Amino acid sequence: MADEREPPPLIDTQNEGKREIEEDEDIFLSDSKELISNKHYEKLQNEKIDSTKLQDDLLIGDAASELKSESAEPEKLDHFVESAVADNGSTTNRDVFSASRPKSPPASSTPSTEKANKVPKKPGPLFGNTLDDAPKVVVTESSTTYATVNKPSLPSGFHHTSRKELAGAEPEEDTNHRIDIRITETKKVGDGMNAYVVYKVCTKTSIPGFRRREMEVFRRFSDFLGLRDKLAEKHLHFGVIIPPPPEKSLIGMAKIKVSKDESGSMDFVEQRRAALERFLNRIAQHPVLRGDPSFVDFLELESDLPKATGTSALSGAGFLRLFNRVGDTIGKIAYKMDETDQWFEEKTQQIETLDAQLGMLHSSLETLVDSRKELAQSKGILAKSVMLLGASEENPALSSALSQLADVEEHLDRVYEVQADDDFYIFAEFVKDYVGLLQSVKDIFHERIKLYKIWKDSEVTLAKKRETKVRMELAHKTDKMQEATREIAEWELNVDKSQQDFERISKNIHKEVKRFETQRCKDLKRIVIAYLESLLNHEQQVVRHWEGFLPEAQQII
Repeated sequence: MADEREPPPLIDTQNEGKREIEEDEDIFLSDSKELISNKHYEKLQNEKIDSTKLQDDLLIGDAASELKSESAEPEKLDHFVESAVADNGSTTNRDVFSASRPKSPPASSTPSTEKANKVPKKPGPLFGNTLDDAPKVVVTESSTTYATVNKPSLPSGFHHTSRKELAGAEPEEDTNHRIDIRITETKKVGDGMNAYVVYKVCTKTSIPGFRRREMEVFRRFSDFLGLRDKLAEKHLHFGVIIPPPPEKSLIGMAKIKVSKDESGSMDFVEQRRAALERFLNRIAQHPVLRGDPSFVDFLELESDLPKATGTSALSGAGFLRLFNRVGDTIGKIAYKMDETDQWFEEKTQQIETLDAQLGMLHSSLETLVDSRKELAQSKGILAKSVMLLGASEENPALSSALSQLADVEEHLDRVYEVQADDDFYIFAEFVKDYVGLLQSVKDIFHERIKLYKIWKDSEVTLAKKRETKVRMELAHKTDKMQEATREIAEWELNVDKSQQDFERISKNIHKEVKRFETQRCKDLKRIVIAYLESLLNHEQQVVRHWEGFLPEAQQII
């Protein structure tokens, strides 16, 4: 029986653990799924090996199977990822292009793990003649693996413009640096119809983009309007919300030009000063606008800025601007966009509703301010009447009480005047600013509609060009075929560019509206708290004045 037993099969120890490569299988994998030893890789570089010999030389082990199960699709190393993220802050750096030999694995490592740690060294002309010329790629061990490349340093004075800046997208807000702008002084320059007001703009900042930390410059109102026009020209078509400047006032300027002293136009100048200060600080809060060279020059240059053109309300450019606004308004009504994004439909409706509500609130606050001022004036008139009555009273105690009452009414006159100013500057002007900001939000929505119209018009033109070419082919008109092909190629590029512009502004508007809503909530909270504190303070003053008068009234016999 023992003689009839079959001998065991021969074991090929050299080919043990190896498999044959399937047809159409990619044996040159760039993501380390199939690892080739350094020794065999150098051999492949120096001599030609047929496919049969190459199959025998491949090291295909358990590591390849493990790597295949970890990722559904092969990693692409066509470019280097910008950042290296470590798991829980701990990093284990390994230079995959280093010429040094990989460290030996720990004793607990399996053979498959040892094979997986081997990465081929592949010098090439892209990085120079040796691996030392290659940029260092640091791989960190974490749940998601990234890589970083040490970028070459830029020459001094060279500004690297990122894709976000080119696209007009909003960069991340820098919370470590601050900028504070105050308009501390106003001054009338000139006399008569050539008179104007200059504003002293004082800036304190820690932002690196500015050459100095503290700056003081004088600017006139037309400079502020010119700044807004420059910012709108650069950033509006990217979907950036540009804060609006204060409105022009022909009546207010007429008072300044006609009055011989500044007291006659003090209220108008103070209102404009506060509005211009808020305008500059809103620009400074925007992470894109505050780094604009026009804004930096506005705050830094001590010399006069180039005179802004078209800022006068009665100039030809002013009438042209008004005509363009009317044309845009008619265009909004005439052209209806086939909206496919529900978010834009909802936001458009919300903005229209909010605009109407804020307009009503601003009207109510203006009525409140006027009523409070009338109350203050009435208190002043009452104080004078009570004082005259006390002077004519023969009863000394009653006369003293009436005199004290007149003093109380006079104090209340000043309290209500201050409260009316707080109603105006703290609350009413805030609401008015946001009415203007909502118009700026509508402007970027309108810019999106304009880009959509350009995109669709380009598609219509492209379709007509293609139809023309087909008719020429059917008519065998080959003399203009080359020009028709060139025009089609140009319009195809125009269509692609128009679509990219539309998608870019749509994405930016999402970010801008989100930032606008967040800032609006913060501002509203701050303003409401400040307004309530103002009301409580003035009401406490009123109570103290009446409490001080009560003992005097009780002494009347």
